[in-house]
Amino acid sequence: MLFISRTPLRVSFFGGGTDYPEYFARHRGAVVGMAINRYVHIAAVRLLNILDYKYRLSYSRIEAVDQPQQLEHPVVREALRHYNVKDALDINVFADLPARTGLGSSSSFTVGLVNLLHALKGKTPTKLDLSRQATFIERELLHERVGVQDQLHASFGGLNRFDFHDGRTHIRPIQLTNVCQEALTGSMFLIYTGLSRFASETLAQQMAATQEGKLDKELGHLLALVDRCVDVLEGEDPDRMVHDFGAMMHDGWMTKKKLSPQVSNPEIDKIYDQCREAGALGGKLCGAGNGGFLLVVVPPGGKLKFLDKIHGDWVIPVGIDTQGSIILQG
Repeated sequence: MLFISRTPLRVSFFGGGTDYPEYFARHRGAVVGMAINRYVHIAAVRLLNILDYKYRLSYSRIEAVDQPQQLEHPVVREALRHYNVKDALDINVFADLPARTGLGSSSSFTVGLVNLLHALKGKTPTKLDLSRQATFIERELLHERVGVQDQLHASFGGLNRFDFHDGRTHIRPIQLTNVCQEALTGSMFLIYTGLSRFASETLAQQMAATQEGKLDKELGHLLALVDRCVDVLEGEDPDRMVHDFGAMMHDGWMTKKKLSPQVSNPEIDKIYDQCREAGALGGKLCGAGNGGFLLVVVPPGGKLKFLDKIHGDWVIPVGIDTQGSIILQG
């Protein structure tokens, strides 16, 4: 029997950096962002014990081993060991967009794998359990420099605000009218910079500065933008909402670049400036920075002009996912 999980990628709007325990252990943290209609699919089928391997894993490469600890893929290796998986498995990974491009693909993969392994055991975890268990694998077992918002967006789906305070996570869906939601999703585009990066490398300097309290002013401003963003998105006028949201995105990007010199580079700045000259109100680089996708906001009346100047396969419209990680089959 074939089991398939589907887990969305995400775009983070504001508050990134305050979702790290290194920050919200000292201050209130909050983020707002959206799961998008681009996905990581993971398929698995149980194998008969007649093959010369027990675990076969296909992603950007193929591994076939007898024991989980022999796998080179760190997330799959540690997840199989953590959940004490004894079944022989053939696991295949498919993604709509490239990894290491700032869309939370690593956490989406981990959430989807956790969901799949539970399904193989006949269990259905809650959305909160999925996010917490994925975070445990990434932070505690693999010691990755990750926050906690990506796992939440991947697990819950939708457009949400997540608050981190007193050891608890508070989840609040953003209340948009249909016309405002259509205006928002219709105004956003992902622009591929052609650069990929490992987020942990970009975050090393930022995390050290965060722990020393050197970025409290900048992170505090990004946190304030979370509050303003919710008010803007829950407005009634779609045109005003898009314009105010785009301006806030530009403000947030200018602040984010102050977190670390590795957040951006001249090539990314050039692409961003070209998007602004083509009519984008604002935007930001997705994820930790220094590569991946730019998310830009274009007013509805300016889309044709924008797409005429910034065109090609590297421009991707953004839609919303409302389901989060699900089991499609199993």
